[in-house]
Amino acid sequence: MAVTNGSEIPYRTLGHTGEKVSCIGMGGFHLGFKSLTSSDAINLIHAAVDRGINFLDNSWDYNKGESERRMGRALKQDGYRNRVFLMTKIDGRTKDSAAQQIDESLRRLRTDRIDLLQFHEIIRFDDPDRIFAQDGAIEAVLEAKKAGKIRYIGFTGHKDPQIHLYMLEVAERHGFLFDAAQMPINVLDAHFRSFTRLVVPELIKRDIGVLAMKSMGDGVILKSNIVTPVECLHFALHTPASVVITGIDKPEILDQAMAAAQTQHQVTDEQIGAILAKTAEPAKDGRWELFKTSDVFDSTAKNLKWLGGVNPHVQAIAPASS
Repeated sequence: MAVTNGSEIPYRTLGHTGEKVSCIGMGGFHLGFKSLTSSDAINLIHAAVDRGINFLDNSWDYNKGESERRMGRALKQDGYRNRVFLMTKIDGRTKDSAAQQIDESLRRLRTDRIDLLQFHEIIRFDDPDRIFAQDGAIEAVLEAKKAGKIRYIGFTGHKDPQIHLYMLEVAERHGFLFDAAQMPINVLDAHFRSFTRLVVPELIKRDIGVLAMKSMGDGVILKSNIVTPVECLHFALHTPASVVITGIDKPEILDQAMAAAQTQHQVTDEQIGAILAKTAEPAKDGRWELFKTSDVFDSTAKNLKWLGGVNPHVQAIAPASS
């Protein structure tokens, strides 16, 4: 059940962590845009937190680190860090690269702890194997958790629900339970390679926090002229997601997200059914979900060095010609 904590926005529980998080999360990518000054971004973060948004999203690779730097400046002021649940992501698949990225994120965010650290862009079937291999990234993350640098661990991905399911399978094989998982949840997803239908039930079964992203596909879904921004947000908020993370780069976009959160209780199952009915045909081949059907959103594919190369075992046994 949603709680409000006296804020403008309902709060939900993040899976088995028990943490109370705002149903809208502020995406970090847009905060690093060159169209925004650092002061603009800081003011937006402060405004969002003042209105009750306590879940802040970011990533080590967003805008060459500028998104984290701006968020760090904002949180350093007037005790804002203590008012938020701070999440960021790393791309490293090896122990060394993951450890380096964790420490860089901590420095940029000007904090000594990250509330939720997530493995970013689990978009290849070998990503789980590399992370959980000997000298893989999981070792660095668990050491960081033991050292108090991070509190919870999750993963993200936008390509295929079967890869998310494989990540859960590999983690289980290693006796590890994630605290959260992030994925596309939107008005089109139900009809094509659906995370909502395939992954969300498995997360609920394990009491893993569900984080929704790409409710508008970074604006691409809106270009279909099938749905409005508020319909997109209402749909995602109507799911079991603990948080719907959305990009906010203007005060009016913050107002729009807040309004959707405040009116979500008015949305009926019949209205959701009507949205699904009108999106079925255009959604069937994934043409409006470019993150699934193209490499447009695959930042790690375009920057393989972020993954950290191969681990010592692979180096030792790989054929000389590879």
